[in-house]
Amino acid sequence: MNGLSSVPWIHYLPIATTIIAALFSTSLYRRYRQRKTPHLLWWASGIAFYGLGTLIEAAITVAGNTILLNKAWYIAGAALGGYPLAQGSLHLSWPRRFANRATAISLPFVLLVCLLVAFSPVVVSNLQPSRPSGAILGWYWVRLMTPFINLYAAFFLIGGALMSAWRFWRGRAGANRAAGNLLIAVGAILPGIGGSMAKAGVVEALYVGELAGLILIWIGERVCAWRPSLAREALAERQMVAG
Repeated sequence: MNGLSSVPWIHYLPIATTIIAALFSTSLYRRYRQRKTPHLLWWASGIAFYGLGTLIEAAITVAGNTILLNKAWYIAGAALGGYPLAQGSLHLSWPRRFANRATAISLPFVLLVCLLVAFSPVVVSNLQPSRPSGAILGWYWVRLMTPFINLYAAFFLIGGALMSAWRFWRGRAGANRAAGNLLIAVGAILPGIGGSMAKAGVVEALYVGELAGLILIWIGERVCAWRPSLAREALAERQMVAG
């Protein structure tokens, strides 16, 4: 195993991403407990899996790679990285009946991919000491199944955010929601770009994309939740107290 001094600094970015994901997921879960809306629970679980994937990346950087860690990383990132977030957008923006049917069709497929990754034989010679890779999977065809999950996630998460941004912008109302949804869309695209580069062997691009993407998604979510009227009321209240 390589010493920590020989590991490039960029491989430590997943540690920061994991911390941010833990804070973001906790915030979403607290809001879910207050409002009991399913999309918040899906988003909270999605950010939690996002953070689990980067936590495994951090563990690989610090302690070295193993077959178990590599497979867990592939499941958390490739299979479950964007799916729960897409489910949250699905339950928020689409009719409940359609959302339930889409879940009933897509969830078994996602779980099947997770099981196939777990039981796949491995190519030990493709196991890299300080960074994960899907190349260790002996059942190469399993890797051909994850793009369907990614397309599903992109349609409902990125596509939904872009459509919402366009709708709010055209309505000339809720400019903050238009801007927030645009930030969410860009933030969701970045890990996908990094993941594509990681498949070509440049896993460092994935680490950068994960961190930048998560930050943009959280900022976008906060911008969407911001209410100008409530902000003005809070400012007026503070001014009265100060007066």
